[in-house]
Parts: sequence; structure tokens; C-alpha cells
Amino acid sequence: MSDDVFGTAGIRERVLAGWSAAPVRFREDANAEEDLALGGYVDRLVVELAQNAADAAVRAGVPGRVLFEFRGNTLVVANTGTPLSAEGVESLATLRASAKRDELPAGSPADGHGAVGRFGVGFAAVLAVSDEPVVLSRSGGVRFSKADTAAAIAARGGAGLDTEVRRRDGKVPVLRLPFDAEGEPPTGYDTAVILPLRDEAAAALVSRLLAEAGDPLLLALPGLESIVLETLDGTRVLENARSRWWIHRTAGTFDAEERERLLADRPIEERSRPYYSVLWALPRDPGTVLPNVVQAPTPTEEALSLPALLLASFPLDPTRRHVAKGPLTDRLVREAATAYAELLHQRAEAAASPPSADSTTGSGQEDVLRLVPTGLAAGVLDQALREAILAVLPGTPIVRAVEDGALLRPRDAVVVEGADEAFNRVLAPIVPGLIGSTRQDRLALDALGVRRLELAEVVDQLGTAAADESPEWWSALYGSLSGMVTDALLRESLGTLPVPLADGRLVRGARALLLPGPELPVDVLAEFGEYGVRVVHPAAVNPALERLGAIPASPRSLLEDSAVRTVVEHSAEADDPDAVAHAVLSLVATDPAQAEGLWWLSDLVLRDVDGELVPANALVVPGSDAEAVLDDEEVAPIDPALVERYGLPALAAVGVLATLGTVTSSDVALDRLPEALKDLDAIEDWAYDVAPDGSRYGATVGELTAIRDLDWIKDDAWPRVLAILGTVPELRRALVTQVRVVGPDDRPLGVPSYSAWWIRERVLLDDGEPLAGRADPEADHVLAAFLDEAPAWTRDLDPEIRSAVGLVREVGDLDADGISLVLERLADPEQEISESALLRFWRQLGTLPLFPGEAPEHVRVLGEDGWTEVVEADAAVVADSPMWLQRADLGGFVVASGAAADGLSDLLDVPLAQEVAEGKIDGTGTPADVPELVRELVPEVPDVWWEHEELTVDGVEVSWWVDADGAPHAATFDGLAKALAWASTRWDRRHVIRAVLNEPDRASELLTDASYD
Repeated sequence: MSDDVFGTAGIRERVLAGWSAAPVRFREDANAEEDLALGGYVDRLVVELAQNAADAAVRAGVPGRVLFEFRGNTLVVANTGTPLSAEGVESLATLRASAKRDELPAGSPADGHGAVGRFGVGFAAVLAVSDEPVVLSRSGGVRFSKADTAAAIAARGGAGLDTEVRRRDGKVPVLRLPFDAEGEPPTGYDTAVILPLRDEAAAALVSRLLAEAGDPLLLALPGLESIVLETLDGTRVLENARSRWWIHRTAGTFDAEERERLLADRPIEERSRPYYSVLWALPRDPGTVLPNVVQAPTPTEEALSLPALLLASFPLDPTRRHVAKGPLTDRLVREAATAYAELLHQRAEAAASPPSADSTTGSGQEDVLRLVPTGLAAGVLDQALREAILAVLPGTPIVRAVEDGALLRPRDAVVVEGADEAFNRVLAPIVPGLIGSTRQDRLALDALGVRRLELAEVVDQLGTAAADESPEWWSALYGSLSGMVTDALLRESLGTLPVPLADGRLVRGARALLLPGPELPVDVLAEFGEYGVRVVHPAAVNPALERLGAIPASPRSLLEDSAVRTVVEHSAEADDPDAVAHAVLSLVATDPAQAEGLWWLSDLVLRDVDGELVPANALVVPGSDAEAVLDDEEVAPIDPALVERYGLPALAAVGVLATLGTVTSSDVALDRLPEALKDLDAIEDWAYDVAPDGSRYGATVGELTAIRDLDWIKDDAWPRVLAILGTVPELRRALVTQVRVVGPDDRPLGVPSYSAWWIRERVLLDDGEPLAGRADPEADHVLAAFLDEAPAWTRDLDPEIRSAVGLVREVGDLDADGISLVLERLADPEQEISESALLRFWRQLGTLPLFPGEAPEHVRVLGEDGWTEVVEADAAVVADSPMWLQRADLGGFVVASGAAADGLSDLLDVPLAQEVAEGKIDGTGTPADVPELVRELVPEVPDVWWEHEELTVDGVEVSWWVDADGAPHAATFDGLAKALAWASTRWDRRHVIRAVLNEPDRASELLTDASYD
């Protein structure tokens, strides 16, 4: 290779001569190069060298290949293509003078997008990392050197030039003085750039830039076929970028008029290139990270918010980092918007196409709407692009019609708010231009200007648009709503949805319509339809209607329908009562349990044995218990043919009686009794009697079950009736279970059931006296002595039934009237009552919570010889302590202790003994120690007692007493035993204490016996 083939010496001489002649040129060149190195090109090394390689390949008409080899402290960049020429060397050494002004070689693209270099300054990017760049080519080599440039300036001399160098602290331009270099590019490549790196910071920058290189670089430089990146971390090859992207490219050449208008403000060399190109690329892999900046065609700092890669020949400002404003940029923005719309159109078409081998179209269900600009722009250029795109997209077919899949322009499309895919398919034939949408699509569709129809509006129009559709069509429509009816807001919008009925009508709204099931007889549905019951046409039935408020037409739901109730309650006035009866009974017969609680069914009129129409609740089954016990003036036997046709369970469900029946109501307010209970005899009186404090207001019962028709029972039928009530579980519960009444203060109170109350208040025996209050067959004989005897047949009733109807088994069963009767008969002097029986009876009476209206004038007290006697009430006292029994001066004794004593005092209006006597001990007595043996046997006794020769209390002699301080006083051993026992609250040990005191020699025996206590 000959020396200096590129004439580098001549270039150096010319540059140095110019600097010497005009040192200001030196300063201008140095400043310009420094601006490029530290400004626009500081991080564009890889991009600019790859761009130069792409230009070289395009000009040579060969596949472009680039090798970036980063080893140690040196970066080698080798490429294929046109080798270095003298013009190229001059261009490298001349700022802003590009050697790429020649015409493109034959076969190059007419739009010029193959060659992207335009300014001839890209090589300045090497100055960011190196002060000694070298370019070796098959045609020769050239190098640049900061040190050699400084030496050449120094050798040249000249006061002015030396002064400029000193002012710059010796810093000189690197790329203005080329030097001849020797060497060859790597095998397989035509040119190589060798960059000895300046320092560690430069090495770090190179590492980062190589790591960031990716598909966008290949897409921006179509002249490159591959880029090989070799570093200490391994080798990475960039190739086949188009297989990973969906690409749409547009290009063109400006005519003379456009060139004059659009390029007038651009540099001269740019005006000589009147072509443009725009490329949009969408990654096939959703995980691909986009640079989010505009490429012009290499990266700028103009932010891009669109989910795509944009490479366009935008004009750049001098920094090459920002797009220059002006008419050319405005034109390219419009071209980019049109191209973006075409790309979305292609993607929309491809979304419905089968997979293709064409790498530029791809396949799959691309969501085009996610590519529509929404939200805020990322910058001025981004805002301009978005506005231009949104001006074009509404007229571009990118949304797909539901009906036939055809692509529609957004301005011609319509969406139904809230409709899902299934519902859209049904609506499509009757809503022109209907497209599908999701909530995520809302912003995009709004940006495209797609018209929206509210779901409620479409539903309202269905009644007219689909009035002639078959019930099967409507069923399909309801089925399409299955995914929508779970949303409460959408259900509200579907509130007026048309529904075809079995009678041929089309009504709006599914709420409260009845959905017929297969178990319901067709003739029954038809019969009820005549009376206004709204039943959905069987062919239109769909589960979605139930979510919209329709009611599955079980026997229960049909019976609960207000129209059915009206028909039943007015069945006596119906044109054909028997048809009504047949419809209702057929319905009930399918499942009699479904009629539970529908008390008004008892108003249904049926035929009796004489053919007369009688309400069901006044009919009885012939030969039944009900017929036997109910007054035949109130009830009539039902026509046996009805029994045979519908069965006893169905008839019983509507109120026909085979035995006694019940009625149940929940959440009963005693001051506003429900209609279901109004026919019960004296129900208002029961409510008053059981209400807390006699006031019904605010009192409630959770559930009340009552036996009906008690007032229709024959007087002589009660033995049989009570036997029935004891054997039929439902009737038994209605009688014996107490009702829980909750007052206004939320306190619960258990009260007799209505049925028990009615029997106690209303049932009279042959003697004209109530059954209630009589002695139970198993009552205590003392209590029974004061009460009337119950009839013999009550012995056959179980105890719970006897108690419920008011028979008295124990004192606690007495009501206030019963207590008055017992007290009155207890004070009868003709009665002979033993002391032991009376003591037991007193204990029971003292615990009663009820009191008679008036206290008795006479009371029975303890008498002599184990019997009792009657005295006037004011001659008696209640002795609540055994020591008071020594005070015969106080009157006759009524004996009880504790709460029972207080209760007897109140019940009999007799004072306690301590209320009529002070009980004060006369004298003080002599203190004495309680024997050790007594304390050992009864540890609770006090340590000291007071001995008296003669003990008197209130002047009355007694043998023992316990004073107000609990101190025992006694005058006898027997009295001492009682005093110690009472003072220690161990009255049950008084006999043991007395034995120890009277027989001390038995101490060992008593102690041994006590060990078993």
C-alpha cells in the first residue's frame, strides 16, 4: 500500500495554513468539535458508527454487517460496504461537510431510506470515548490524534495561533488533522474503526451503549443485515428484527412546490434530499420494552407515549436530539398519523385472519383498541402526533362489527353500554353497526368518537324492534344475559326488558313474573292467566329471568301471587267457583307443604255434601275427629268427591278440617294483630292479658301458633278434644308451649299460649265452673283439699296437657284467683290440717310471685298437739326465726324462713315478728367460753356465749336468744345448743351440740361420727 493514499498531508497543510492565517478559525473549529463531542454526540457512538456502516453497505449494494468488538481498553467497529475514500477522509476532517451527497447507486430505494446520514458529523461521536481514533479500510488507513495535532500546531508556530492554544489550555481539535495509518480491517469486513478508550468512564459508556443496542437500531438502519456485539460477557447477534415486529412503512418524494414550501428553512444539503420516510413497528412479543422516544431515524429525546416504535425522517435541530419545528415536521406528523392508522387497519384485518407466513402481517387476536392514543401526551411532538392520529382513526376501518365481522369505521360504529359478547350477538341483527366493547375499551372508543347507547335505551327499544320475535328468540336473548345479570347496575338497566307471557302478551320487566316449571299443569296456568296472574311463556323461560326478579313458579310462588289471593278471597263471587277451586287445589295437590302459612287459602269456597258453596275453613272431612267435636251449626261436611279427587293433604292445606287446625303468624305486634289471627275468638283479650304491664303497645311475639275454631267445639266434646290435643304434635305444641313476649324494653316474658289461655278462660264444666283451677289428679293432698276436684277423665291426659289447661298440681300452678280460693279455704275452721302439712304448704305459698286482690281476714297458724287453728289475721305474726316461737305473747305463728317468710308476710298481710316486738335482751349475762369439743364439731360457732340465770326478752322469759350482734345467750343447756346453732348459721347441728353439752362422755363417739359428715 502506498504512503498517504488519501492525501492527508495536504489536508493538514491547508487546515494549518488556515489556522495560521486566521487563528479565529482554529477557535471556531475547536469550539464546534467540542460542542459535538460534549453535546449532541456524547452518547451516540454505537448509533452513529452503525449508521455510517449502513450507508457504506447501501452505497456498495451489499448486505450490511457490523462487528462491535470490545476487548480490554479498545473498541473495534468493523463493517462491510464501500471502503474509505479520499473524499471520505476529507469529510471526516471537515465539520458538517458530508461525503454522502452523491446519487444513490442503482437499485437503492427511491425514497432514500437506505442511507440515513445527512450531516457528515456523526463520526464526531467517537470523541466521547477516544482521543486517538483510527479508520482502516481495504483502500488505506487514516488516524486522528490529539497529541499529534497539538505537536503539528506547535511546529507550525505563529503568535496568534499559539495564543489561541494557550487560551484553550492546550486543548486542540482532534478530527481536523488526519494522519496516514497502516493496517487492515478484520477478515470479512471492508472498513474498521479502532478506538483506544480514553479512561474507565469511556469504557463504562461503551459497555452501556452496547448493552442498550437492540432491534430498534436494525429497524432504523435497513441497510444493515446483522450487528454482532462481542464483549467480555459474550457475543450477541442482532438480526432478523422484522420477524419480531409488525411493520408498516410509507415513503415519498416532495414535488417542487412542496420542496419550496417545506424545506425553505432547512440547510442547503437537506434541501437536496427531497424525500421522506415513516416506519411504524409494533412488537409481536407483548413483553418487548419500547424506547418510548421518536427515532429520526436514530434515537432523539422526543418522548413518545404510543405503544409502538416510530422511525421517521424528521428534521433535527443542531443538537440532533430534538425534532426541529417547522412546516416539514408538521407534514411528517400528518404522514406518520396516516401511516399509524394504516398499521392499525392492517392489524385489525390480521386479527381475524388465519396465521400467515408473511412476517410483515403476522397473526393472532391483536387488540387494536389498546393502540389508540388515550390519556395525557408525553411532550409537544407526542401531542401533535396523537391529535393527528385521532383525526384520522375515526375514518379508518379498525373496529369489527358483531353481526358479520366486517371492519367498520369508528364514526359508523355503536356500542351498547354494559352489553357483553353474548348479548351483543343477539342484538347485532337489530342494532346496525354494533361492535363489542369492554370496560377497558371505554377511553379508546370515546377517543375514536364511537357512539354509545345506554343499555336501558336499547332495552326500551326492544319491545318495538323485536315485537314479532318468537318466545324461543327471547329465551336465547335472556340466555345471552347470563354474564350481565350478576351486575347490580346492569340489572337495573334491564329492568324494562320485554318478556312474552303464556297468554300471548309482551310485557315490560321481568320482576314478579312467574316462571313455570314442568311440574305445573298447563290447564292450571291457563286458568290463573285469566285472573291476571302473569306467567312467562314456557318457551321463553331462562334462568337469567330469575336474576332479573322473575319468580320460579313453584306451587308456593303461584299461590303467593296477589292475583291468586284475590281470586281465592272472592271465589264465592266468581263466574265459575268450581274452576277456581280446581285450579287452586290442583296446584296445592302437587305439594301441599307449599301452602303452609297462606292462611287466606281457607277462604276458598268448595262444595259441601249438599252441593252448597262453603269456605274451606268451615268444612270438615266426613267421619273425622273434626266433624265429631265441632258444632254442626258452624261447619259442614265436604263433598266426598273432592276428597277422592284431590286427597286429604291438599284439602287440609287449604283449611278443610280432619282434626283441629292451627294458624301461625310471625313477627306479631300485639297492638296490631295480623289479619291471619283476626278470626281467632278473643285474640284481642289474650293480647291484653299477656302484654307486659297490661299495655300491648310495643310488645311483640316472634312467632305465634294458635289452635283455631276453639269456640266451635261442642261443650260435651272437651274430653275428646283434649285427648286429641295431647296426641297430635302440632296441636300439642300450640297448646303447651309458652309464648315469648318481648316488651318495649326488650325484656322477654314467657306467657301462656293463646290456646291454653282460651281453654282456661272459656271452658266450663257441667257445674258451670271452669275446668281451670281444679286440682290435678296428682296434686298434693293438702293442696287438693282446698281445690275443686277435676273430672275423672282428666286422669287420662298427660301431666303437660293438664297443666296447660289450668289444672293445679302444685302451689306454683295457682293463678291469682286460685290463690285467693286456697287462702279462703285454708282459713275455714272446719278444715283439720296437721302441723306438718301446714308447714310444708307455707313453704310453697311463700315463694309465689302472684298475690290475690285482697288479703284474707283469717289465717291458719300453729296450734297445740301437732294441729293447727284459725285466728284473725291481726292476731298472727310470721316467725322467720325459731327463737321467736318462744314469744307466745305475740300471737299465733305462721312459720317460714328467708324469702318465704317475706312472701308469706306480704301474701297474708301479716307482720313479721320483729316488726311487732323489739327483741331486746334484759340484762347482760355472764360471758363463758364455748366448750372446745363443740368448736371442734361445729367450727362456725362463736368462741364466747352469755350465760343467764333467767333470760328475758322484752320482759318475756325465754330459754335462749341471739341478739342483734349475733351473740348467743342461754339459760339452759338445751337453749344453749339452739343459740349456738342459730348464731353459727348451722341450725342443722343443734342436736349434735346438745348431745355434747348434755353427755360430754360421748365426745369420742360424736367426733368419730362427725368424720363421716
